[in-house]
Amino acid sequence: MNWITNYVRPTINSLFSRREVPDNLWTKCPECGTMLFHRELTENLNVCTNCDHHLAISPRDRFATLFDGGIFSEVKVPEPIADPLHFRDQKKYPDRLKSAQKATGEKEAMLVAEGEIGRTPIVAAAQDFAFMGGSMSMYVGNAIIAGAERAVKLKRPFVLFSAAGGARMQEGILGLMQMPRTTIAVEMLKDAGLPYIVVLTHPTTGGVTASYAMLGDVQIAEPNALIGFAGARVIEQTIREKLPEGFQRSEYLLDHGMLDRVTHRKKLKDELTGILRMLTRQPPAVKGDLPKPEAKPAPSSIAAK
Repeated sequence: MNWITNYVRPTINSLFSRREVPDNLWTKCPECGTMLFHRELTENLNVCTNCDHHLAISPRDRFATLFDGGIFSEVKVPEPIADPLHFRDQKKYPDRLKSAQKATGEKEAMLVAEGEIGRTPIVAAAQDFAFMGGSMSMYVGNAIIAGAERAVKLKRPFVLFSAAGGARMQEGILGLMQMPRTTIAVEMLKDAGLPYIVVLTHPTTGGVTASYAMLGDVQIAEPNALIGFAGARVIEQTIREKLPEGFQRSEYLLDHGMLDRVTHRKKLKDELTGILRMLTRQPPAVKGDLPKPEAKPAPSSIAAK
């Protein structure tokens, strides 16, 4: 061992060796192009710190910020037939499912959970656009029905976060059949007198918009979310007219009476808590983690003692 081995070689290796840097430390905002550090973006609920653009957020991360203390339990969803049509395009349908499951870490495009929001017990469901475009499959239909049945059993409001490109083409008519199935599930909630609140996120299109996503007692949307049935290009080609600016965006739909609220993601929990407690005839939620303080006795009673 000499100075060349102990000093020169390690120094040269340190200068010329490449350090492996994870490729998920930075995210580019699709709206303004700002590079956002992953920790900063997560702390800001996946909202761009520069232009306030709402980036996609997974159902599990959304529930972690929505439910009190991030505590929730998943609702079991019945498993449908894996590949009912034996569909194949460039890949087999089961292979596409496995790829989506590996990429997202989730079983399917919808997560159903129960917990408390602002000390108000609810059942919630959220779609994951990263899972095959959040497409409406038989599993998604089963998930909404399971969530609605759980809400009816526990007598809790049902909150749904939509994000989808429509029905899943690999399931054909079976995917489209989820439109009437989920509509019946919504009717179950209404018959039980339970609130059904929908939060439309970017994007919500196709058969999802034509069914359960637009049947809420209260319709809320995140800012600048794309919401519609057919695409703007198809509509323009059909009617042969130029569509107005901002067409099919949250703010446009709010101005034209299709929505009740457009709410920033940071304010969404407080907004939902207030609406839920009002619809369930409960007093306003108390801010903070501590329970509401007990009323102090009147001064006259203290003097009497």
